Amino acid sequence: MAAAAAAAPGALGTLQAGRARLAAACCARLGPGWRLPGSLTGPRAGQGIWARGWAPAAGGSAPRRGYSSEVKTEDELRLRYLEEENRGADLKERVKMNPSEVGPFVSRIRAVINEMANLPVPTIAAIDGLALGGGLELALACDIRVAASSAKMGLVETKLAIIPGGGGTQRLPRAIGISLAKELIFSARVLDGHEAKAVGLVSHVLEQNEEGDAAYRKALDLAREFLPQGPVAMRVAKLAINQGMEVDLVTGLAIEEACYAQTISTKDRLEGLLAFKEKRSPRYKGE
Repeated sequence: MAAAAAAAPGALGTLQAGRARLAAACCARLGPGWRLPGSLTGPRAGQGIWARGWAPAAGGSAPRRGYSSEVKTEDELRLRYLEEENRGADLKERVKMNPSEVGPFVSRIRAVINEMANLPVPTIAAIDGLALGGGLELALACDIRVAASSAKMGLVETKLAIIPGGGGTQRLPRAIGISLAKELIFSARVLDGHEAKAVGLVSHVLEQNEEGDAAYRKALDLAREFLPQGPVAMRVAKLAINQGMEVDLVTGLAIEEACYAQTISTKDRLEGLLAFKEKRSPRYKGE
């Protein structure tokens, strides 16, 4: 699986297929001390696009949930490439677990995936290989999913007499609808890229290339479309969409109004208007 899957160790399912990648694009300062939440530590930087943007919480820890827009003076990474290999569930290890250990173990996985979903930056899952069980749950926690036609994905836990435990029973219905989600979970069916696109599980499907990274390349193309936009606007847009989808329309519109208000006093908003007037590209700083 590619781009959204720096998988949680021992996640429910497989995440292999050679490469697992996450493109976290736009508006996040990911400095030397930055880490993914929970156990997803020490990402290896690959291709990055630099600009000024956001600050993490004090001490270089994961981005704070308060979504503060404080700005640092140094350059800040706005797209981070993470690669991990074969970080899915080790079912042989699970067999050895005491039943009392399983619940807390799965709870930790769920917490890590939730932290991924709450990152205040757009995230893109690029599935170039397998995303089964926990691998797909992690991809579902990302904002956008793209896949190669040869990719394989599914929530297959019922084959093991368990259910998805990393958010799959909640995020899959929200992504593709209740009836289809039930069908896929009840059957433990595995979809290829075209089938996933047909049900709305992924936004784009591409024929796999010789390098085996067609979905990842598409994820980078999408990220490059996101990067020029205002960092604060990107942050609050994600917040408005995520929170608005959980409430009724009237409440959602109130959330949008509150999020919009956060952009009014920013220097970036004035820079955007000035750049439009001067017919040039804006130079946003996340302020």
